Amino acid sequence: MSDDEAGDTFGVGIRVTKTELRVVVQVPSDIDSGWTDPESFQRLVEERLWDQLDQEETLQAVATTTDPGETAMLGTVTLQPDGTVVTSDLAVPA
Repeated sequence: MSDDEAGDTFGVGIRVTKTELRVVVQVPSDIDSGWTDPESFQRLVEERLWDQLDQEETLQAVATTTDPGETAMLGTVTLQPDGTVVTSDLAVPA
């Protein structure tokens, strides 16, 4: 894979609180300068998450396996600044 195809790898998880489940995106410290809008990559990562995993099944699994205050990590998504998905490795928690 060339540097042009490398992209940035974002960690994806679900943060559990007493009242909600929230998608969280871990951003690499050396993110490509092509990302001009932080909300754009967060939105793309979340879209890829729900394209690959069933939302209801995933949220139910997280709610039953993760305590409030913790984050269930689901994996990673590697994206280029133009929105191209290079790779993804996402799974529902066991």
